[in-house]
Amino acid sequence: MSSFRSILIANRGEIAVRVIRTAQSLGYRTIAVYSEADADAPHVQLTDEAALIGPAPVGESYLDMDRILAAARETGAEAIHPGYGFLSENADFAKACDKAGLVFIGPTAEAIDLMGNKAAAKRRMIEANVPCVPGYEGQDQADDTLISAANDIGFPLMVKAAAGGGGRGMRLVDSADDLPNAIAAARSEAENAFGSGELILEKAIIRPRHVEVQVFADTHGHTIHLGERDCSVQRRHQKVVEEAPCPIMTDNLRARMGAAAVDAAKSINYRGAGTVEFLLDESGDFYFLEMNTRLQVEHPVTEMITGLDLVALQIQVAEGRPLGLSQEDITLNGHAIEVRLYAEDPSQDFLPVTGKVDLWAPADGPGVRIDAGIATGQEISPFYDPMVAKVIAWGETRETARHRLIGALKDTVLFGSTTNKTFLIDVLGKESFAAGQATTAFIGAEFSEADLVAATPSGDDAALAAVMQFTLESEAAFAKSVAVSPELIDWSSTRSLVTRYQYAFGEDEFDLTVAPQGDATYRVAWGDTSTDIELLDMSDAEARLSLNGKRTTVHYFQPSPGLLYLGVDGRSLLFRNKIAFAGAADEEGAGGGRIVAPMHGALLEVLVKEGDSVTKGTRLAVLEAMKMQHDIVAEVDGVVSHVAAEAGKQIAADDLLIEIDVSEE
Repeated sequence: MSSFRSILIANRGEIAVRVIRTAQSLGYRTIAVYSEADADAPHVQLTDEAALIGPAPVGESYLDMDRILAAARETGAEAIHPGYGFLSENADFAKACDKAGLVFIGPTAEAIDLMGNKAAAKRRMIEANVPCVPGYEGQDQADDTLISAANDIGFPLMVKAAAGGGGRGMRLVDSADDLPNAIAAARSEAENAFGSGELILEKAIIRPRHVEVQVFADTHGHTIHLGERDCSVQRRHQKVVEEAPCPIMTDNLRARMGAAAVDAAKSINYRGAGTVEFLLDESGDFYFLEMNTRLQVEHPVTEMITGLDLVALQIQVAEGRPLGLSQEDITLNGHAIEVRLYAEDPSQDFLPVTGKVDLWAPADGPGVRIDAGIATGQEISPFYDPMVAKVIAWGETRETARHRLIGALKDTVLFGSTTNKTFLIDVLGKESFAAGQATTAFIGAEFSEADLVAATPSGDDAALAAVMQFTLESEAAFAKSVAVSPELIDWSSTRSLVTRYQYAFGEDEFDLTVAPQGDATYRVAWGDTSTDIELLDMSDAEARLSLNGKRTTVHYFQPSPGLLYLGVDGRSLLFRNKIAFAGAADEEGAGGGRIVAPMHGALLEVLVKEGDSVTKGTRLAVLEAMKMQHDIVAEVDGVVSHVAAEAGKQIAADDLLIEIDVSEE
């Protein structure tokens, strides 16, 4: 037995939060580690104790074994949970923990080392009679040898880095003519990413499903599987949607795949949680792909259909206790689907983005679970993986789970950074996904570049935004008036005056007027169009409105006067009232010469320099926020006295950009 009462979690974000919650529920003292960039992160706030391990770059913090082990010594930790990612599949780290007298909550260093090399792992699986993709995994890495082996295997085939994962060092080759360049490119990428240029070749399985089996083993000779997960919906070999069970699984196929996964684990004397990944072809044949010697990102879907806490089981096994479960004890109940919410821009080839989280409000409801590592006010850092949360839904049937997940995504609010949320909603809504027919070719087949272009707001969206801004401005003005003149309490007015709002989105511009028609009822007009909107009810971040008799729920957040985030049907939109910004500058009088950023974003251009004369309306800079460009203009005449901002940099709301000496005239 290796009993312990304190656990250091050598990870960050939603991973660390997930592990901390279970460990604390079991009565363990939890210890977080954090970089300077994560000083205020949720995992640091949640834990019992926290230790700073270095600056933001991962090589100087979360990947620095010496710093993490020093933190364990200083805090009195007795065990280390590596989470997933970072050092979780690092055999040297597992060895270092053992040497330091710390319990490593994971498999042995030998198992990690063996399964971390695709070539060695595949050779061992062949010995264990686990079905493997035909290919070459030999130690002779000469180009001529690889080319000769490729011709024997046939095309198309995959060139893969033996030491890596995540799609790096991987190339699909359709013909012999393309092979030499593919070998050179994959080897170079593998050397840079993993420090090893060793390659393997595998016959390409066309349009397969990616199906993985969760295994668990203790140190008492018990090894079981907990069913399978389908992770076929992928982008650049990175999983986007995961579900359990596989939509086309049969009892016979599950029994065969489960037995193969258990054989794989037994062949390396495995312990703890692991995942054996297979490719499942259209004929029902399956082939070993790799084994991940850690907890997987997608483990919640297994937890939701088995009722088991996999982190609790990991701790149990690490203490030397038996699993207490037989294969017959494992029953699968219902269906669960998970999506990964990323801070990224699908319209820009899924480019990761940063930004301040102005509002984070995760959904709640029957069968919904959200694992997140962010909080309102937090910065999304460029130093780490852009995944900010996982949204998971369970249902008695797959269709129930799918509908609940779409609803949960629409009701989950992240204002301040562009995300892939609408893309995920679109994925779940595709007919082929709903029918359970998605393969690894799904995204390429279902989404064109045009499908990923960010949609601009409609006139109805702008009308809803105008009513919300009108309401918020009215409340603020009334509160201010009451503070000055208390006798105004209980006084009301229909405010028959028309209020104007101007929003611009690229070449599209909306010039709207809002006219109150009665209590919480408004007529909004733009161009030749008008619509009636009634505000039914309103809370801190959510409102229900009726637009021409059709009810809709929106989420909103006003970071500053004139700006409004609006969440409509799962889309996150940012509205900037140009008139309000001009009016604010007028009210500031002499202060109008101090130009600050109206919101967080990237400063694309600075159009003036010190000494330049400007007049009211002169374009000073261009700011990009939520992938929309906003002109920063002078609201006074004068001379530029100071340029504080630099093009190409991220800036925060209220950062000083430019100062203008105001003309006395």
